[in-house]
Amino acid sequence: MHIALLHLRVRIEERLLFDALESLGAAVDMIDLRSVVFDPAAIGQWSRFDAVLDRSLSLTSSLNATRILEGLGLRCVNPSHTADVCGDKLRTTIALEQARIPTPSVRVALDAESALQAVEQIGYPAVLKPTVGSWGRMVARVNDRDAAEAVIEHRDQLGSAQHHVYYVQEHIAKPGRDIRVFVVGGRAIAAIVRTSEHWVTNTARGAKASGLTVTDEIADLCTRSAAAVGADVCAIDLLECPRRGLLVNEVNHSMEFRNSIDTTGVNIPLHIAEHVMAIACEQRAACDPVQPVVRTIQGVGA
Repeated sequence: MHIALLHLRVRIEERLLFDALESLGAAVDMIDLRSVVFDPAAIGQWSRFDAVLDRSLSLTSSLNATRILEGLGLRCVNPSHTADVCGDKLRTTIALEQARIPTPSVRVALDAESALQAVEQIGYPAVLKPTVGSWGRMVARVNDRDAAEAVIEHRDQLGSAQHHVYYVQEHIAKPGRDIRVFVVGGRAIAAIVRTSEHWVTNTARGAKASGLTVTDEIADLCTRSAAAVGADVCAIDLLECPRRGLLVNEVNHSMEFRNSIDTTGVNIPLHIAEHVMAIACEQRAACDPVQPVVRTIQGVGA
């Protein structure tokens, strides 16, 4: 199998994925998207690949590359639709609501004045987030009207049109932690708990991670969430609400995992590589039905 691994920067995760794919017998080309010129009308050198694994750090680069490659007939992991949904918190919320997945209450406003109304509908404290972003950046908890007015005024002065979409989320009184669950190929394979004294429990903000057993309840909720956004591979962040139980906060389509391998005891990159190889096998079989492909990849089935 021949796999294209798209990237903008080779991090530890990309090296681990490269090694895992090679260990399964794949030929892997590391492709820096900054060096690529695409022709949307001609498949050209891309015809040699059985599947594409997208690991671009940039949502814009990821979306445009996978859209072009899918238009040329290549199967991408994750598909462009998944990146499109997961890369926008509002689209994620809509997908989860349509699938009846429990998630924090949200209000959305498109003007600074109505944004304050949105906050007061949710009630204090409330959380204001940009619809696009990661690592907890520009996320603010407002505890009263004065704080809400200050944050909204600041966002109103920013130049980006994205900052003028006011995404207001219910604040969940979680027990000083959240849960991140890794889902690959429709299975919840591992989970961690992220604990912090700060209300933003993100490891990029200093939270401490520890392993967590994946219960049937967590597995069911997370596999349904992954299906709702069409993800092959994702990390799902859960909040433990004292009133409503487990709620899906976010779905991450291009997650980091290097610090979760030892924490969980699960070889996350190998699971991802096995799934990519299974997809590549299916794609090759579909292109060449005369030559049946026997799948003998660990965890996929013989």
